Order: sequence, then C-alpha cells, then structure tokens
Amino acid sequence: MSLIENILDTARWAPSGDNMQTWRFEADNDRHFVVHAYDTRDWCVYDLDGRASQISFGALLETIAIAATQFKLKALITRRPDAPENTPIFDIHLAEDDSILPSGLLPFVRTRCTQRRRMKTTPLSAEDKSALEAALGSDHTVTWIEGWRGRWDAAKLMFRNANIRLTMPEAYRVHSVVIEKNARFSMDKIPDAAVGLDPIAMRLMHWAMKSWSRVDFLNRYLAGTLLPRIELDLLPSIFCAAHFVICSKSTDHGIDKHIESGRAVQRFWLTAAQRGLQFQPEMTPLIFATYIREGIPFTKEKTIEQEARALTRTFESIAGEKDAPCSVFMGRMGVGDTPKSRSLRLAVEDLMSGREAIPSPDKPSERIT
Repeated sequence: MSLIENILDTARWAPSGDNMQTWRFEADNDRHFVVHAYDTRDWCVYDLDGRASQISFGALLETIAIAATQFKLKALITRRPDAPENTPIFDIHLAEDDSILPSGLLPFVRTRCTQRRRMKTTPLSAEDKSALEAALGSDHTVTWIEGWRGRWDAAKLMFRNANIRLTMPEAYRVHSVVIEKNARFSMDKIPDAAVGLDPIAMRLMHWAMKSWSRVDFLNRYLAGTLLPRIELDLLPSIFCAAHFVICSKSTDHGIDKHIESGRAVQRFWLTAAQRGLQFQPEMTPLIFATYIREGIPFTKEKTIEQEARALTRTFESIAGEKDAPCSVFMGRMGVGDTPKSRSLRLAVEDLMSGREAIPSPDKPSERIT
C-alpha cells in the first residue's frame, strides 16, 4: 500500500450514518489527496438538512488527522468553497513534522463501534467524565443525563420517539435500504444481528420489512411497535451509565461548524472506547426537534408531526432549553460487553474515486465523476 492508502485504510473506519460511508477518495500525489463527500438529504429522512452527514464528514476528517500521526504527518484540511454543500470536496495535504507522536486514540479507531444492547448502570467516574469533556475541546460542552431519574426520563423520550421512527413511511424507506438481512457483519450497511432484537422479534421484522403495507398493518392492528420499542429503546436507555447531549458553543449553524462538531464527536467517541466504555448514538430525537424548530417538513403524516412537536418540548426539557438549539449529538454510554455483531467497512480500493457509491431507494448505485 502507498502512504496515502495506509492512512485511508485506518480512516475508513470512521463512523457514518447507517454505515453508508458517504465519501470517496482520490489520490493526487504522495502528499495530497481529495475527499469527495456527499450527503443523503435527497432520500434520507434523518438527513434532510445535510447536518447528519456533515457531522460524519467531520468524524472522517478527524480520523484522517489521527491516522496521519502514525507517520509523523500533519493533515492540513481545507474545504473547496466552490463545491456545493451537498457534495463538499476536501483537500488534504500531508506535512512532515518530527514533533508529532502517534495519537493515543489511534489504537481505538478500528475497535470503536456501536453497542445497541444493554450496558451496566455503574456510574461514570469523575476521571471518565473529565477525559471525555477534554476530548471535545473548548468549542463544545456536554450535558450528562444520569442517575435513575435521568435515565428514566431519557428512556421515556426514546420510547416515544421510537413510535415516530417505526410508524413513519418516510423512515421505512430508509430502513429498508440500510439493514442487511441475516447478517452478523456488513461492509456497507447495518447487519440485522447488530440491531438488538431477540430472534422472535427479528423474524417478525424480516416479514414486515418486505413492504410498507405489512409494516402499517402490524402497527395498526397488532401493536407492532411495542416489542421493538421496549427492546431497542426503553430497556437499553435504562440500562446504561448515562445519556449525554453534546452542544456547540457557536451560534453559527453552517457546514464548517457542523464539520468541526463531527471532529469533536469522533474524539469523544474514541476517548470512550479508550476508557473501555460502550457507546450508542441516539440522534433521532435531536434531528426531529431540529426539524420542528426550523420548520423543515419531514413527513406527510400530521399525527406524527404533532407527536414530534410534543417530543421536541420533552427533548428541550432534558437537554436544557438554552442548549437544545445548539445540540449536535446525543447518545448513551457505559461499561458493557463488546458487540458480537457490527458494521465493517468497504476496502480502500472500493472507496477510491470512480468506484460505485452509495445505493439509495431511487438509485441502486451512482458514481462520482
């Protein structure tokens, strides 16, 4: 492998929404390469303003910077101002610096993953919190939601929010694409074994996901959302050390600030892995609250919109009314078992420019040209 390919072989393990890996790479020379990124706002209900993707772009760029340290290189990153925001382009120049030491987060880039199942309720230590808060840097803060009462409030929010996620046709369109059936691992999706359902609920999900009419029938007449909401949202939310909300101190909500937030989130997540903590993003309450607050239409179902509006007030009461509008990431963490099933990543050669890019419901594949 070339130097750049070695860096990218590590950086490809950066997290992305539903493991879609919304980027492709192009090597110019041995000290310069380009990242072609693209968001999923044209088909993903969780990314209608591009922010979720922009957070992922930031996580990727931070991982590139971390990966470069193993070669005593500094990654100088610039975004091309003439590229559209939905398809941003980043130039990465590698500069030698003998004072650079390999990042302490480097060993955890590949092992960092999502744990959707229960964790221990052992509280986070003061040392854990201090390290995590320091990882965010000076431009971001974190609100901890912990203790029995805090976890219960978060669990109720997640349980109610899951009803939106599981009954909205716009969400079904996404779920039907991003979950790989009968899989323990997946190169470019979420394997169904990692979702967190028991075998009976899993078989029911396989039957229902074959069409929206089946999902709708199950939800309307057989309380189809009850079991997955308990297994995937209520119980995991109770059984963890704490939930958290990361907020940006900036009032600027442009792409560059979201990318900075993504870089901070990746350091936070890697630090959690470094300290032996399991981690799960809980982004949909934050995303729907943003849509409601900014008037972004996301569903044709009026009852779902009304429910999301009510849950926005609940989210604000948990995150803090002052901090909620600046929230960029939400999740939970705690001590727990390493997941036996997880998303993997495409190989470097499959992520180079000209290779097939992300599938979508309307376009089975597309290419970066």
